[in-house]
Amino acid sequence: MVKRGIIICIVVLLIGGFLYWNRNNKQENKESLTKIPKDNTKKLRELDNTIFKKYSNKAEKTLKNMTIEEKVGQLFLVRYSKNDVEYFSNFYPGGYILFAKDIENHTKDSLKKELTENLQKNKYSLILGVDEEGGFVTRVSRYSAFRKEKFLSPKDYYMQGGYELLEQTENEKATLLKEIGFNLNLAPVADISTNPDDFIYSRSFGENAKKTSEYIENMVKYAKNNEISSCLKHFPGYGNNEDTHTGIAIDNRSYEEISQNDYLPFQAGIKEGVPCILVSHNIVMAIDSNLPASLSSNVISELREKLSYTGVIITDDLAMDAVKSYVENKEAATLAINAGNDMIITSDFISMYKEVLNSVKEGKIKEERLNKAVLRIIAWKYSNGLLA
Repeated sequence: MVKRGIIICIVVLLIGGFLYWNRNNKQENKESLTKIPKDNTKKLRELDNTIFKKYSNKAEKTLKNMTIEEKVGQLFLVRYSKNDVEYFSNFYPGGYILFAKDIENHTKDSLKKELTENLQKNKYSLILGVDEEGGFVTRVSRYSAFRKEKFLSPKDYYMQGGYELLEQTENEKATLLKEIGFNLNLAPVADISTNPDDFIYSRSFGENAKKTSEYIENMVKYAKNNEISSCLKHFPGYGNNEDTHTGIAIDNRSYEEISQNDYLPFQAGIKEGVPCILVSHNIVMAIDSNLPASLSSNVISELREKLSYTGVIITDDLAMDAVKSYVENKEAATLAINAGNDMIITSDFISMYKEVLNSVKEGKIKEERLNKAVLRIIAWKYSNGLLA
């Protein structure tokens, strides 16, 4: 009887212990399960504060299924080369930018056919960009096969017929670009210049901060109405600096002058919902005396924090002399991504792709930073109908 009583006690204790453990384990699992959705909800809430908030859930799902290699490729807006497109598709570029030589000797139909055939090999739909500012910078309309006369500068149209004529020509411009297959016009120029001797003057609106801001607001609106992406350039404002295609430009203006003057057109475009802003290679001494703006986290922070910009930030071409002569260790792309840029324009895609991929694998670029950049790019693509 004593033995039987002992056995019964042991069994009862074992059963009781199991039930207690099971209840606690269920409680822990329950707590764990409630924590995960809370974290995810918080993450999505952060995404919902961006200009691409409608597409945040779709972008999240797409991102989760992407490899590291695919993510790294999306960071690049690549200098187009017909002969390299098939090879480049193995590295999943985010998009291409075309220049005049890529368009010369084409018609609307032949260029559209070339782009359609060559680019359908890519796994992810592509941003296709071009600089069709009008006036000094025209990549498409300079050729008679695309337009009888090239587009004049927006400033000239405004002087001839005010915003009514400017809107009319911008509508025509957007229609032309979309007919060919472009979905991004790297314009308008948001730089302020009232001095004809400035390098940037011929490409600017040529007016003060107030009038330039009004102009930028309207230009972004015209692009949105025509369902083509616009891109403000060149943050934080070019001022009277030299041409960065040929060397380093040092901006010695005070922070007050830049922030209270040059920022205004960018703020106007941001308020209107511009999806993309391009950063210059100028060294802006008042913000960062050590690095070109495109590689400076201080400059990108101005855009993100002071101007509250949540769209895609893109560098000017990192193969320009202003960067080449400043970065000796060939890690310009790594610096650009870590500074906070989402996309890099490059004429040197493969070497920069390999550089960034290695930087991610070695931990020089955190995967969290990579994911944030790619998430914006994918959401941008959903927003303009490139992904469904």
